Amino acid sequence: MNNKILGIVLIVAGVALAFWGYNIYDSASSQVTRALSGDTPIEAWAGMVGGAILALVGLTRLK
Repeated sequence: MNNKILGIVLIVAGVALAFWGYNIYDSASSQVTRALSGDTPIEAWAGMVGGAILALVGLTRLK
């Protein structure tokens, strides 16, 4: 039972973190930076990749 609750919490946190990372990636300042230099903020990558990893770990806890 505890593993399922932990899995659900990890999935919710992972989705929220990925959504936050995408919001940073899609922000106006990030778009200007990408247009001028081609760089993507590290916070965006960390949020999206970290969120995906958390969600995958959460999915493995549900089984």
